[in-house]
Amino acid sequence: MLRIGLLLLVLPILVLMGVYFLELGDVRECLLVQHGHWDYRGGICRDTPQPFVPWVERSPWMVNGGMLLSVAGMALCMVGLYVKRR
Repeated sequence: MLRIGLLLLVLPILVLMGVYFLELGDVRECLLVQHGHWDYRGGICRDTPQPFVPWVERSPWMVNGGMLLSVAGMALCMVGLYVKRR
């Protein structure tokens, strides 16, 4: 139970960070290389300024689901540490 808890605690955070940094790389390329403006809803580079849309608003299931899995992993870790081994 402890191993599953640790996996659920760490894996969603790593996935969220990975997806975030992939998008950040696209945004930086658009701004610095193409000299454009990033469309957060469409995920493409445009010539006109675009409003900023937070990540939690664009994909709430991924953000909230990842955090819920991490909390569940923390609970499983706590139970795994509390319960005595047989």
